[in-house]
Amino acid sequence: KVIKNKVAPPFRQAEFDIMFGEGISKEGELVDYGVKLDIIDKSGAWFSYGETKLGQGRENVKAKFKEEPELAREIEEKIKAAMGMSTLMTMETSDIEEFDE
Repeated sequence: KVIKNKVAPPFRQAEFDIMFGEGISKEGELVDYGVKLDIIDKSGAWFSYGETKLGQGRENVKAKFKEEPELAREIEEKIKAAMGMSTLMTMETSDIEEFDE
């Protein structure tokens, strides 16, 4: 429970994984939101994405996302689209103009 901070309203509750040596687990959030938004199917302990079996158990799915970042990125984009968030635009360094004062 957050009592006071500088980035969010006080007295709100949140759940997320904090992994030793890594910080907040992005892969864990992908699993949780993917299931919540019906992007990832959960049947018992098995998780699947479309026709692809992701694994048995949440920890195995998190490991698969670490092994296959393209798959994690694809699911992340679908989650953001389902939540109404746009993905950030990226620029190539060659597109950036030099600015002289």
